[in-house]
Amino acid sequence: MIPALEELTAAWNEAKEDAAYRAELDELGRMYVGRPSPITRVERFAPGRRVYLKREDLNHTGAHKINNALGQVVLAGRLGKRRIIAETGAGQHGVATATACARFGLECVVYMGSEDMRRQAPNVERMRLLGASVEPVETGTRTLKEATSAAIRDWITNVETTHYVIGSCVGPAPYPELVRELQAVIGREARAQLLETEGALPEAVVACVGGGSNAIGMFAAFLDDEDVRLIGVEAAGAASLGAGRTGVLHGSRSSILADEDGQIADAHSISAGLDYPGVGPEHAWLRDTARATYLPCTDEEALEAFERLTRTEGIIPALESSHALAVVDGLDAEYIAVCLSGRGDKDLAEALTALARRNR
Repeated sequence: MIPALEELTAAWNEAKEDAAYRAELDELGRMYVGRPSPITRVERFAPGRRVYLKREDLNHTGAHKINNALGQVVLAGRLGKRRIIAETGAGQHGVATATACARFGLECVVYMGSEDMRRQAPNVERMRLLGASVEPVETGTRTLKEATSAAIRDWITNVETTHYVIGSCVGPAPYPELVRELQAVIGREARAQLLETEGALPEAVVACVGGGSNAIGMFAAFLDDEDVRLIGVEAAGAASLGAGRTGVLHGSRSSILADEDGQIADAHSISAGLDYPGVGPEHAWLRDTARATYLPCTDEEALEAFERLTRTEGIIPALESSHALAVVDGLDAEYIAVCLSGRGDKDLAEALTALARRNR
């Protein structure tokens, strides 16, 4: 992997300083993705407070993942790589990568745990319709961790022709930085929009954290604003930052869920996008330096927020985003910005089943 990572690092260092690369991504954002995504005040969801959602759910493909997928696929073109592989849990990164490959006429292979394929069947159908090959992974918990391992094995075997589009700010360098920079458009837009609307920055910025890409993108523009609290929300059953330990997973040293022998522990969440037993290393650094706080959220709390936003605002959030929404009531803040990382179409079957079970 080292020669491939060195090649990617060199290409990324060149591209991020290249005005033509940045201009191409800006044009794709405006004309293809639908950027800038708006902010929406949710007065009925949070009466008496100024709570704004950064609406990444309104992007083409329905989530923030398209920002990173397009940036990496364009980068792959600069490397001369015509075959693209990706891993996916909730399916949104797989859909975004398949979409970008369809846009540029590239071969696309997506690895996905068979349990996630069951939970996210609509996204599997979308990926296949877009021309991607979806490879089921049957090992372990049959979720995101195993899909990532399978994608890495493919990349090692086919590195001369293949670029691996990692979907979150995890993995070996340069991926954590690369993904953060491609997602930082979220925070830049939100910061400018909030200043324009309210004339001031929010007291708190909130985002859900699995691998952590939407959160690191949202936080990036506020890191130097010491009066703005940064709050990440993890699934309680996959709280790598709250209950983890230092270790290495998929090529980066961060905070991971592991036993005393260093064996990776299973993670659980009702959201297929949050049950990863690790997290981006920059999030671990933000925790350790006390710049950001990370809170847990249970499945039940996320479900309540999912149903409440839908019924009070007419916005169906992804289950991942519902974790961020769930902590709003408990925050000692009157002016809050929340990253709504994706829409909930993909989660309807899982959420409705769980809600029906709860209401029996």
